Amino acid sequence: MKKANEELCNVVKDILGKDVVEKVETSTRLAGSPCCIVTGEHGWTANMERIMKAQALRSNSMGSYMVSKKTLELNPTHPIVAELRNKVAKDKSDKTVKDLVWLLWETSLMTSGFSLEDPTAFSSRIHRMIQLGLGLGSTEEVKLDEEMPGLEGDDTPQDNDMDNVD
Repeated sequence: MKKANEELCNVVKDILGKDVVEKVETSTRLAGSPCCIVTGEHGWTANMERIMKAQALRSNSMGSYMVSKKTLELNPTHPIVAELRNKVAKDKSDKTVKDLVWLLWETSLMTSGFSLEDPTAFSSRIHRMIQLGLGLGSTEEVKLDEEMPGLEGDDTPQDNDMDNVD
């Protein structure tokens, strides 16, 4: 199993980068989940990481100490990982593969109790996957109205008295 998934693990680690994940490996202990995030035996838990990030006297230079070294464990028998392995074998640089890897990482972060670094990127990936699922295509942008309608019952003029206080 490890040999069959070695290429997938390397591609996932390359996509996520050294700063995000320390190791990517196959797991034998997962049953229903496609992947999970674990920390070292003496590493910080998700709760401890949140506590340390919230400290008032922390400095930005200590940011690397306040993040635990994370390992992504993949479940080689899960259908999502199996299909991802097939997609990687066909084309490693596919944008869908990159989006799927990041979605797996970020959903694993959330289920493990860690906080997301960039929630807006996560939501845009989710929206792209929803567009693909609905058959809208990944390049099709959702058109928004240029001008938002006013609130119901809002008959007040645009200039209010607070602008004139200064």
